[in-house]
Amino acid sequence: MTKFSFKNDYSEGTHPRILEALKESNSSQEDGYGEDAFCIEAAQNIRKTFDKPNAAVFFISGGTQANLCVIASLLKPFESVIALDSGHICLHETGAIEACGHRINSTHSTNGKITAQQIQSIFDDHQNDPPHMVQPKLVYISNSTEIGTIYTKKELAEIYETCQKNKLFLYIDGARLGSALCSKKNDIKPTEILNYCDVLYIGGTKNGGLIGEAIVFKNPELAKDFPFHLKQRGALLGKERVFGVQFREFFRNNLYFDLAQHANNMAEKLSSGIKNAGYSFLSESPSNQIFPILPNEIIDKLLQKYDFYIWTKVDEKNSVIRLVTSWATPESKVKEFIKELKNR
Repeated sequence: MTKFSFKNDYSEGTHPRILEALKESNSSQEDGYGEDAFCIEAAQNIRKTFDKPNAAVFFISGGTQANLCVIASLLKPFESVIALDSGHICLHETGAIEACGHRINSTHSTNGKITAQQIQSIFDDHQNDPPHMVQPKLVYISNSTEIGTIYTKKELAEIYETCQKNKLFLYIDGARLGSALCSKKNDIKPTEILNYCDVLYIGGTKNGGLIGEAIVFKNPELAKDFPFHLKQRGALLGKERVFGVQFREFFRNNLYFDLAQHANNMAEKLSSGIKNAGYSFLSESPSNQIFPILPNEIIDKLLQKYDFYIWTKVDEKNSVIRLVTSWATPESKVKEFIKELKNR
């Protein structure tokens, strides 16, 4: 029996509209390295959607590569990154940032969100003994976070104000930006989010794309040399058109947000069913990742029919699991999972 996967939001290939767009564009001859008509139109669509007509837009294959290239391009060799210890750059990127010579000054949070006070504290701690300490220069956050929470406009505004006061860049890892912006608890419009950061990337891989992310620099001056960094790190592809076709389609007729909304809706139904069955959660996640706490014996039985991550151990008898819904998650599978859980 093939198990249905709630393990991630990139198990399926790509949305049919994107597949069709790739097919339709296949025979045209285009310039390479992002100079094709598709990338140019996609970048224009992104600038319009996010209300930043002068933004610099680049396409790249994946999130780790985006994080590496952005951070490496903005920091001098003695400058560091402030991030939570749960951040993707700290846990899941094989030390990519440190491998480029930049230290990560990490701190902890129980809700997956860093605060302006934490940023200020780390910054101040590194001003006491120059030139013997690295100098923080960039703050890295994810929205939605690694445990499915999202930043409010107030939280993001406070963080950005602290960054600006201390001349720090604020960078948002948007692997699941669509889910964050479409959340019922979100109060930040797509046209506002770049008002509260310097650079972000828009996740395509985890929101129905075949492959690829879009990096957006609010100030094009910050991106003046960015193509050199992309090329040097093997991130500038001859067939960038593959990214352009996808992101052009994403930001036509609201597809990007429609796909994220579906993923959120399925997660909400899943979460509601689990709560009604009497179980609690690690975090109150309003996005497409949820983290229920279940007895280990029930987890073992569910794993016979479903694929998902066991996130962390709570005690000898209970663990947190992560369930992730996607643009393609059928409601029927959500209902099946809830029924299985209630029958255990």
